[in-house]
Amino acid sequence: MRDPVIVATGQTYERSYIQRWIDCGNTSCPNTQQKLQNFTLTPNYVLRSLITQWCTNHNIEQPTILTNGKIKKSDGSFRDISGDIAAIEALVRKLSSLLIEERRAAVSEIRSLSKRSTDNRIIIGEAGAIPILVDLLTSEDILTREIAVTSILNLSIHEINKELIMLAGAIPSIVQVLKAGSVEARENAAATLFSLSVPKENKIIIGESGAIPALVEFLQEGSMRGKKDAAAALFSLCIYPRNKGRAVRAGIIMALLKMLTDSSRCMVDESLALLSILANHPEAKVAIAKASSIPFLIDHMRIGLPRNKENAAAILHSLCKRDTENIACISRLGAVIPLTELSKSGTDRARRKATSLLEHLRKSQQL
Repeated sequence: MRDPVIVATGQTYERSYIQRWIDCGNTSCPNTQQKLQNFTLTPNYVLRSLITQWCTNHNIEQPTILTNGKIKKSDGSFRDISGDIAAIEALVRKLSSLLIEERRAAVSEIRSLSKRSTDNRIIIGEAGAIPILVDLLTSEDILTREIAVTSILNLSIHEINKELIMLAGAIPSIVQVLKAGSVEARENAAATLFSLSVPKENKIIIGESGAIPALVEFLQEGSMRGKKDAAAALFSLCIYPRNKGRAVRAGIIMALLKMLTDSSRCMVDESLALLSILANHPEAKVAIAKASSIPFLIDHMRIGLPRNKENAAAILHSLCKRDTENIACISRLGAVIPLTELSKSGTDRARRKATSLLEHLRKSQQL
């Protein structure tokens, strides 16, 4: 919770959620099902104080709260921003102008303001800009579309705006920009999908939207920045198990293995990280093994950076789980020495994976 409030039944909710519940015409308390005698939302100062204390103890910035034209900062002080609010509300109205030049100028200013500060991102979100910006993603004016997706990326940095963007149904339009926009627009669309994919529920929605095949395609053909943005989005999305299958069926394994063996080595870190999260999926495991990737993975255990050695060991561990053929293969290719070194000097995770693999090898030799 960021802004806890108490309703008439005494139950506490996050302000934005309960306000939306009421705005949708509901007249009962979601938790108790009792009829609300009034729709007053009273700040829960005790819980808010506990949140502030928790943020302080864990060195996390207290969420900024906008109330009555003032911004409440983490130190408890308020700053009057009523002038900023009025200016941004006027700007948001111009987003719906019938004149293309005026719309484009307004969305350009929104992009600039949303990049500048957290306060601006909050005010722009509160002013109702997000649904209009989402509509502009399908504008006939190419430049307006490109600026709109960048604005949405900037706004998505603020957690509450992530929810507003999802509620506005932005994902299909962002995916379309990812498929058919300019290079820069596609980069920003991929970065936006990564930003929005942080909450678990968003991973599900984005995965079901058709975004994953578009990200896999961009991973292969995009600019270097675009490839890294696509890899970050895919990694985040594939934390959700069902998205792993979608990525595998979209051809991600061959794309990653190609990057892993590319002489430029620009995407080795991302490739190994993604393969490590995908390798426990049955389809991915088969695809990785069939591509004769085991020698390259053993090489990365020998000469890679600590995190890359860890991921290479994790991938091999997944490949060898209940698979005597792959166990025999890594034994034949001389994996024992790098695994032994890794079991002694690797990261915690690398040591665990290497030790377990060595045990598998030992048992296989006893059979």
